[in-house]
Amino acid sequence: MPVTASDPPELEAESFGPYALAAKKRLREKLRALRAALPESRVAERSALICERLLAHPSFANPAGVALFWPILKRREVDLRAVDVALRLRNVPVCYPFMERCKDGSRLTGFRFVNRVEQLTTDDGTFAQPPQSATVALRGEVDIVVVPALAVTLDGHRLGYGSGFYDATLPDLCPPGKSVVVAFDFQRMVELPTEPHDLRCDFVVTDA
Repeated sequence: MPVTASDPPELEAESFGPYALAAKKRLREKLRALRAALPESRVAERSALICERLLAHPSFANPAGVALFWPILKRREVDLRAVDVALRLRNVPVCYPFMERCKDGSRLTGFRFVNRVEQLTTDDGTFAQPPQSATVALRGEVDIVVVPALAVTLDGHRLGYGSGFYDATLPDLCPPGKSVVVAFDFQRMVELPTEPHDLRCDFVVTDA
């Protein structure tokens, strides 16, 4: 069945066996194509529903701090900017991930609090991050870390872009913080290939 740009179909789970790495690569290719077929208007509609459900979740009732991610719109990522606005109106501190360069490229290092989103900058037009002068979030200062995904299972296993950024960084804040994956409903899967380093997040929020 051809992919339609208006409403991509949900993928069926595959049998992965021991070849998790190769299976992940194939899935990423499929899911990138599916999400890329989603019109900007549908991204906005679905993202608005996700934002509403996030803010209505009991964990968001009175958080000490929340870690979000700034959407890479050309990748059709979930747009959480409305959540940022709502949290700031409630005087909830908000932080964003930052990267540091290493010999193999860049790696997600942690999260920094920003007083306003205008502080976020990007070198390559994609990943927006706080300035180096911003305060680093420490364990106990962030109750919720919102995590992006290309796919997710309802028990919290996610498929990211393949760099392992969040798998390496989430343990710095969670626990006691809770990790939540946000994704469009067509990104839900029955199961995903997993490797020993893959972390399971605490809960999942979709537009459905």
